[in-house]
Amino acid sequence: MSESDAAGGRLDSLTSWHAEWSGLRVLVLGAGVTGFAVADTLAELGAEVLLAATGVDDDRARILDVIGVRVLRHPLDAVPEEVAAFAPELVVASPGFHPDNAVLEWAAATGVPVWGDIELAWRVRDKVNAAEWILVTGTNGKTTTTQLAATLLAANGLRAAPCGNIGVPVLDAVRDPGGFDVLVVELSSYQLHALPIEGAGALHSLASVCLNVADDHLDWHGSADAYRAAKAKVYANTRVACVYNRADDATRRMVEEAEVEDGARAIGFGLDTPGPSDFGVVEGILCDRAFLEDRHSTALEIITVDELEPRGLGAPHIVANILAASALVRAAGVPVGVIHDALGEFSLDAHRIQTVAVSGGIRWVDDSKATNPHAAEASLKAYPRVVWIVGGLLKGVDVDGLVAAHVGRLRAAVVIGVDRSALVDAFARHASDVPLFEVDADDTGTVMARAVAFAEAIAQDGDTVLLAPAAASMDQFADYADRGRRFQHAVRARLEGEADGDSAPHDPTATEPDPRG
Repeated sequence: MSESDAAGGRLDSLTSWHAEWSGLRVLVLGAGVTGFAVADTLAELGAEVLLAATGVDDDRARILDVIGVRVLRHPLDAVPEEVAAFAPELVVASPGFHPDNAVLEWAAATGVPVWGDIELAWRVRDKVNAAEWILVTGTNGKTTTTQLAATLLAANGLRAAPCGNIGVPVLDAVRDPGGFDVLVVELSSYQLHALPIEGAGALHSLASVCLNVADDHLDWHGSADAYRAAKAKVYANTRVACVYNRADDATRRMVEEAEVEDGARAIGFGLDTPGPSDFGVVEGILCDRAFLEDRHSTALEIITVDELEPRGLGAPHIVANILAASALVRAAGVPVGVIHDALGEFSLDAHRIQTVAVSGGIRWVDDSKATNPHAAEASLKAYPRVVWIVGGLLKGVDVDGLVAAHVGRLRAAVVIGVDRSALVDAFARHASDVPLFEVDADDTGTVMARAVAFAEAIAQDGDTVLLAPAAASMDQFADYADRGRRFQHAVRARLEGEADGDSAPHDPTATEPDPRG
C-alpha cells in the first residue's frame, strides 16, 4: 500500500470528533475567521497543524502559538519550502482560495486531499451532540433566510444557530459547549465548490434550499455553468425537503438532478398561487400547501403581507425569503402558528433595505448589502420611483440588463466606484434621458457625502433614494457594512444640516463574512 493510500484510508475513518485525529499533519490555508477556527479545532483534536497565510493578525498569531499551531507568514503564489518539508497528510483551505492557487495545485499533484471548513465541521459535528443541519444557498437572500429559519426554529423551543458564511464559522457552532438541536448553515458558492457529495465527508442535511441563481463570482468560478454546478451541491443527500424557487427554473432543475435520500420531497416556493407541495401567496396571504394531509384542496395560512409591512418585511424578495424559511422549518416540524408569532418580532439585518430616514416626502434606503445585480434588481422592484446610487466592484458580471430593465422607474442615477465605465456605458445605451451623476473617485473619504448631495438635489416628493450598488464595496470601502454606515451618516448629516463628510462611527464588532455567493 502506498503512503498516499494509507493516508487516505486514515482520513476516511475520521468521521467523528472522537476518532483518532492525534498526530495528523494538517496544513491550514488562510488566517481569517474561518482559517483560525479550523486551526483551533484541529489543535484541540490533537492534530499537528501548520497554518500558512500571506498575513496573520498579531493577536491571532499569539493565540495560535499558545495552542501549539505553527504559523507561516508567506506569499502563497508559490509553494513555500516549509510547506513541502511539513509533508501534510491533509490540506484545509479557507473559502476563497482559488482552485488554481499554487499550493492547492501542488496538493492535487502530490495526492494530498483538500477539504473545506464545512467538510471538517460535518465530520466532527458530534463533539457535544450531532445537530440536524439545514443548508441555505443562493445568489441573494441567503443571510436573511438563514436568520429567519434559525429564529423560527428557536421560537419552537429548539436550540438553533445561524452559522457558516453568515459570519459565525460552523466549527465554532459545532464546538459550542451548550450544543444545538439544529444548525442553519449559510453556504457560499466557494464553500460548496469544496464540498464532496459522496464518501465519508458528504453532508446529509435535513432540508436544503437554493433561493435563486444569477451570474456572480464568475471571475472566481470561471463560468456561469461552474457557478451553478457549485450551487447545485446544496441538494445532494437531502433527507426530508429540497426547497426550490418556482420563479427560478435553474433551482428546479437542480432538485430534479440531485441525488437525494429516499423520501426527500421537492417543495416549491414563490409569490404566486401555490400548488400542492408548494408555499406561495393567495390574495395577500402567505400559505403552506406542502405540510398538511389535505394539501390538494386546502392550505395553511402563515401570515399576511399586511402584517409584514410594518416590520419592513413586505418587499417581494423578502416575502420570498420568508416563504423559503417557512418551508425549511416546516420540514423540521415547526407549526405555522409559531411561525406567525415569531415573524411579528423579526427584524432585517442592517444594510438590507433599511429605511434610514423619511424627509420631505423622500425615503432614504440603505441596501448596501445588494452586492450584485440580482440583489439590486430585487431592491429596485420594491420602489416605484427611484434615485439610484449604484457602483463599485462588479466582479466580472454584466450590468447592462439591469439598467435596461429599470429605466422606467428611475428619476436619476448616481454612479460611485473606481471603475464605472460599464455602468456609464449601460446608461448611455438604455437610459440616455435619465439624469446621471458621477462621483469623482479620487477622494474616497467623501464619496457618500457627494452622492447624497446629488441625490437630494434631484429627488422629489414620493421618490426613494436607494443605495443598491449592484457591486462589491472594497474599491472605496472596508466592506458593505462600512459603505452602508457611511451612507447613513451622510444622509443624516445632510438632512440635519451638518458638515459634509463620510466619517461614520466605527463599529469594532462589524466583520464581513467570508466571500459571499
